[in-house]
Amino acid sequence: MSDNRLKLFIYYPIVLASVLTGGIYLGSTLGIGHLPNSVVESSSVNSKKITNLLNYVQEEYVDSVDLDGVTESTIIKVLEQLDPHSSYIPARDLDATNEQLNGNFDGIGVEFNIIEDTIVVVAPINGGPSEKLGIRSGDRIVTIEDSLVAGNGIKNKDVISMLRGERGTKVKVEIARRGVKKLIPFKIERDKIPIYSVDAGYMVDDKVGYIKISRFGATTYDEFAEKLDKLRSDGMKSLILDLRGNPGGYLNAAINICDEFLADGKLIVYTEGRSRPKDSAYATRKGDFENGKLVVLVDEGSASASEIVSGAVQDNDRGTIIGRRTFGKGLVQEQVQLADGSAVRLTIARYYTPTGRCIQRPYGKDDDYYGDFYDRIESGELYEADSISVDDKERFVTPGGKVVYGGGGIIPDVFVPLDTTSYSEFHRQLINTGVMREFALDYSSQNRSVLEKFDSATDFRDSFEFSANDYQNLIDFAKGKDVSVEDAGEGKSEVLNNLKALIARSKWNGNGFYPIINQNDKTIEAALKTLR
Repeated sequence: MSDNRLKLFIYYPIVLASVLTGGIYLGSTLGIGHLPNSVVESSSVNSKKITNLLNYVQEEYVDSVDLDGVTESTIIKVLEQLDPHSSYIPARDLDATNEQLNGNFDGIGVEFNIIEDTIVVVAPINGGPSEKLGIRSGDRIVTIEDSLVAGNGIKNKDVISMLRGERGTKVKVEIARRGVKKLIPFKIERDKIPIYSVDAGYMVDDKVGYIKISRFGATTYDEFAEKLDKLRSDGMKSLILDLRGNPGGYLNAAINICDEFLADGKLIVYTEGRSRPKDSAYATRKGDFENGKLVVLVDEGSASASEIVSGAVQDNDRGTIIGRRTFGKGLVQEQVQLADGSAVRLTIARYYTPTGRCIQRPYGKDDDYYGDFYDRIESGELYEADSISVDDKERFVTPGGKVVYGGGGIIPDVFVPLDTTSYSEFHRQLINTGVMREFALDYSSQNRSVLEKFDSATDFRDSFEFSANDYQNLIDFAKGKDVSVEDAGEGKSEVLNNLKALIARSKWNGNGFYPIINQNDKTIEAALKTLR
């Protein structure tokens, strides 16, 4: 195996974890009182067997037993026997799990990293209380409620616990800011903080727009519609919809977005399960982008709701799918809250694309579900389109005559191999260790007056240039963080472009980051070639 392929073995567990904790969910959750009577009132031999066993263990086992822990382990084991995506969520984790899909939480509104035992503000969240009070990217939180939090081994979960709280309550923090000798005190009133799922929307040129969606949550469609409307007013004629790395989310969010692309009456998706009758979703209104050219970008991290969108576009011959084969998750979960505040996400249906494809890949006892990514690496599928295996039994044809396949993800119309050559080892280490982000935050703090001169992210992208010393400063900074700089002379332009994108993110968030980082993106290049 080549060195470049070996490095992917470190990366793919992260992608896999993202998809397995993501998925596709019905737009609402059920409480225990809404379960079918056959479930709630079950008196089957099997359910009694489990209850009797737990009672017996509690009463008679030789040592004291954490029965709550045993019960949770039992539930997890039961769900593991069903499929890879049915899951149990302990009560203590439920709020945090739901936040990403609900689209908000109560807190002070900062994105942060812990760097060298210090809480560093990556960026205040737009419209949040911290931004309104003037907290900046690069600020370091030293105390919270008069307790020192710098240099004492604080963890992410501790920071979240201290900074989040009920809307309307206040928290006192003291901040160290570069160039200011004394700590700056802030008393921040917690508020409802949005979690944005549409990371960026901008014009690539005078005719092509770009929208990046990171997940499908409760607010995704509204965010998308706002971006789409803005791009159309800016003259957009063609759209690049980027769903790479998007692990899924709410079914309705995906359906509503498809409705903007498809003519009234077109089938978007249908779901069906053993106890759930076939339920079809159609485009029901005139969409705002039914006629413009459309490209959807996907990769091995695009799953469930992302696959619904790309499948609907492909099966209706509405646009071009570009990238690599998607994850292959065609199962629908419903979340049911249990009496103690925990929840179960149970697979209750499969979804099918308009041609009738189920894109769920096999997950039986003989299938290495979790090893699929590694199989893709070994087979060469990530590098050559000819290495993608298909099952002729899963062959379908679109109304326009295009042959498509089910049984294991969405195969793109235009294949773009995974690029393992653009990143030098130095560049890779800068990213993996977090050193590049740390340097970008320091640079932003030290050069705030320079950044303030740029009116917009576009102005920064087109006009900003690093000085002759900046790259050497980065190398010296990396040395001090024990990063090997042996090949720092390779790929200098790519490193600086990445650094520039991170600096832009600290000021303009995704709308600053993506216009810069996408300049060196081969999948974006393929999309532009297709559209032009």
